[in-house]
Amino acid sequence: MSTATDWDLLPAGRADSHELPPGRSYWRDVGQRLRARKLAMFGAGALLVIAFLALFGPLITGHSYNAQDPSVANVPPLMHVMNFPGFADGYYVNPSLKVIEVAPNGRLVGQASQISDDMIKKQTTFQTTEGEVILDYSQTPARLLDANGNPAASTSWRWNLSYLLGTDALGRDVLTRTMYGSRISLAVAIVATLVNVLIGVVYGSISGYVGGTIDGAMMRVVDIISTIPLALYVILIKVVLGSGGFFSIVIALASVYWVDMARVVRSQALSLKNQEFVLAARTIGTSGAAILRRHIVPNAMGPILVTGTMLIPSAIFIEAFLSFIGIGIAPPMASLGTMANDALATLATSPYQLLIPAGAICLLMFAFNFLGDGLREALDPRLRS
Repeated sequence: MSTATDWDLLPAGRADSHELPPGRSYWRDVGQRLRARKLAMFGAGALLVIAFLALFGPLITGHSYNAQDPSVANVPPLMHVMNFPGFADGYYVNPSLKVIEVAPNGRLVGQASQISDDMIKKQTTFQTTEGEVILDYSQTPARLLDANGNPAASTSWRWNLSYLLGTDALGRDVLTRTMYGSRISLAVAIVATLVNVLIGVVYGSISGYVGGTIDGAMMRVVDIISTIPLALYVILIKVVLGSGGFFSIVIALASVYWVDMARVVRSQALSLKNQEFVLAARTIGTSGAAILRRHIVPNAMGPILVTGTMLIPSAIFIEAFLSFIGIGIAPPMASLGTMANDALATLATSPYQLLIPAGAICLLMFAFNFLGDGLREALDPRLRS
């Protein structure tokens, strides 16, 4: 039989003394496991950078998302510039056969003014700040000649420092529109997801906790909604509400995408309502609403967070799709979907106008998916060590 002396504290200097490590909470373990996942951290970092650029980027570029300058339309980020002896500036010919004067540092000076157009020789004369140049479009690709008919002495590649990602068909800054479009897409997706989470948590927790006939009837409603593709529901609701409004597309997304969240929360409520702490709360007379608020929903927060995170990329994609087909965010507001739609007209000559918004959509979806996968693994209590 042990005595009190068997449990005396050991001196700190003894070699066989052992200090127990401090205890760690569940959420501290979650944070540590999440930080250990590189893809999840990449996704979180990418989302922070995108969110910062979406909020403050348009203020830094110096361009407005809807300001038009047709004189510099369809100028790419990297320009193939033609150079003439004695001319400091270079000249870029855009797909519309307009001559853009480019400074040595890559800044756009402006569009050269047209003097004459010889339809027989297929030559157009332009006046630049340094003299006349002739655009010969009798062959493909078109070439520039000096006033004496001599071709350009050399060509070079210059980055477009006036518009870092180029301009679209109306001369609008693609970089500013991409950042503004990311802001719109993120705002629509996050607001719609929050509404989906709220509806799904309330609906699913009540269904799972009450059970019985009420649970069966409520889940049949979910099954009916799920039988038809959700994208079709959203399109129909969006047509009824009207196109163009921010809140109309949020309502369209929030009206049907809550069914997955409801199923997840219902399954958690079914497993939690028979736990000892819930039975104890019932014994002392706690109301059903209080049990849901204090016990069921907080203990189901892990799956709720994961499901909510995975709903955001779906909302981003469906918002971009609706804007792409013309029933989403309406001009002049910039959305990644509307940018992709506008780029179709110049896809053959200016593919960067489609690749940039499409790349932004892919980056957003990958980042949220990486973060969601990391959260799912970090919130798994079986991985706690």
